[in-house]
Amino acid sequence: MIKKIDKIILLVGLMGSGKTSVGKRLAKKLNLPFVDGDCEVEKASGLSLVDLLKCFGETEFRAGEMRVMKRLLQGAPCVLASGGGSFVAEQTRALAKDHAITVWLKADIDVLYNRTAGRKHRPFLIGSDKELKNKLEKYIVDEYPYYSEADIVVETREEQVDNTVQRVIEAIDGFLNQ
Repeated sequence: MIKKIDKIILLVGLMGSGKTSVGKRLAKKLNLPFVDGDCEVEKASGLSLVDLLKCFGETEFRAGEMRVMKRLLQGAPCVLASGGGSFVAEQTRALAKDHAITVWLKADIDVLYNRTAGRKHRPFLIGSDKELKNKLEKYIVDEYPYYSEADIVVETREEQVDNTVQRVIEAIDGFLNQ
């Protein structure tokens, strides 16, 4: 079992991969604070993610997200759930390499679809069911190459969150003891 973590555990992956639900329980098990990157972006901007995107567009949204991630990645050890696309930014990946252990929660299209369908708080996934599936497939093609740079990969599937958390803990333990 992991004794003490002195780095940030950065959870990366697409929207619906389980970063928040796994992150909260992982933080509790590791006795670390949990930080949600999307919530921090909302706090910094004073807007919901949906409104931030509507008001400023994707370019400024990503720039603000990168500023928030830079601040968070230079902070104290915690479990940090990144925003879905934040790990795509080269600066974020470089900072993560220096300040964090990165864990990619990798999910297949069906898991992602089941977890995101009908959710209105995900600004990049708003649309019909068919549009959602197409968007998720495009994100998989576009973003999985970046996520593959993570230190650890844990497949997420339709299972109890605690089972996924246990597999993440085992993967981190293995990574730290290699």
